[in-house]
Amino acid sequence: MNTQLQLHAALDAAGRGWHVFPLRPRDKRPALHGETACPGTGDCAAGHRKWEQRATTDPDRIRSAWSAGAFNVGLATGPSGLIVVDLDPVKAKDPKGTPDGVTSLQALCERAGQTVPATYRTRTASGGHHLYFTAPGGVRLGNSAGRLGKHIDTRAHGGYVVGAGSALPNGAYEVVDPTAPVPLPGWLYALLTPRQSSRALMAAPVPVRASRYAAAALRAETAAVAGAGEGSRNWTLVRAARALGRFIPSGDLDRSVVEEALKSAGLAAGLRENECRKAVASALNWSVANNSGRSA
Repeated sequence: MNTQLQLHAALDAAGRGWHVFPLRPRDKRPALHGETACPGTGDCAAGHRKWEQRATTDPDRIRSAWSAGAFNVGLATGPSGLIVVDLDPVKAKDPKGTPDGVTSLQALCERAGQTVPATYRTRTASGGHHLYFTAPGGVRLGNSAGRLGKHIDTRAHGGYVVGAGSALPNGAYEVVDPTAPVPLPGWLYALLTPRQSSRALMAAPVPVRASRYAAAALRAETAAVAGAGEGSRNWTLVRAARALGRFIPSGDLDRSVVEEALKSAGLAAGLRENECRKAVASALNWSVANNSGRSA
């Protein structure tokens, strides 16, 4: 491994505002000392600091750390404001016909009437993929395993991923889409939030004649709005209205149903009724105008 390449990768990640820390060379495990071996000096002078606390964007600290060896790059997703969707390949022990993470995500998107988001993406050493999203403001998501589907995990607060430029004995981590990370879609956020949003999702009114994609989208989007934290509520409401508005020209959803569902979700999130109505009406008008003639 080339120490300069690893250092460049770490500095590049830090330049994006991502907090990095060293992983063992050609390994995925942190290269930092554990609590039992903590010397109680330096960063740990006031008590042991774990990798998430020691991850940094400071170029000088990064150069100092990587001067000691060709360490792989760990990205602490929580401090970096990232949600990373980890799509794993099929494992040898999986039953025949088990979908890989990419296939599971595609199926999930189809059920929700969404497309696979275009965002910063890396290919992992095992042939899987990492999709990077910026985390919604005012919320704190943790890690998940299998909640979104088979071979789909997520990393947020309390988690980390191996960054591009790192290498394992079986391959390297490479950027396959350099697009800047986009905000986590509201419908994915709704599926990752704990119970409050889950209740809102189940309670969303769904017309009998709505297609299964439209029904899933209505539940997911209203749940995302209801669970949105302060600082992201208005954006989430507008984005949800624009997403659902495309089902109105095709007849899959009635405008009145969408308006009422989003207004109720907005109120549940703490928005005022008047601002909910105005935001939803404007966003639906935009969506209908830009999706007229299209089918869902």
